[in-house]
Amino acid sequence: MSKQDTSVGRAWYAIHTYAGYENAVARNLRQRIESLGLGEKIFQVIVPTEKTIKIKGGRRVEEEEKVYPGYVLVDMIVDDQSWYVVRNTPRVTGFVGSGVNPVPLRQDEVDTLLGRMQATEGSVKHSIDLSAGDSVVIVDGPFKDLDGKVGEVDEARGKVKVLVAMFGRETPVELDFLQIKRI
Repeated sequence: MSKQDTSVGRAWYAIHTYAGYENAVARNLRQRIESLGLGEKIFQVIVPTEKTIKIKGGRRVEEEEKVYPGYVLVDMIVDDQSWYVVRNTPRVTGFVGSGVNPVPLRQDEVDTLLGRMQATEGSVKHSIDLSAGDSVVIVDGPFKDLDGKVGEVDEARGKVKVLVAMFGRETPVELDFLQIKRI
């Protein structure tokens, strides 16, 4: 079999794993590929993640968050041997597909996902556990110590619009996530 023939049938597949064990499955699968000499059938194993910004203890923290918890993506050529190795890796529950036949992911889906994983600093997604209607207190800035209600959350920009009672009516004030705290 020549090198050119190895790309025939090559595609990305999603495998389902026990939740929380994605990294362990990926590491274990890479070791099995190396020890069994399957580098020409199984090419890449990735756990899809993206960078998010969360607020923990009043501080902005950048974290890697799994895009699809419970899934690992594998770039491979499916045959009896490669299917058996992946399927029988500890903590793998199976391929995503119909019955025992794995269904490859569409290339545009994979390209989009890989693009999300290589996000730059400017495109980091903010994540905060607030929603419209939550009561908050402003802890920083010119409106410090005023209470209000969340009117709108803009995770992309890391901003929150808070409705603050001023001059006898509710006035919207745009604040950073770090400037507010849930009551």
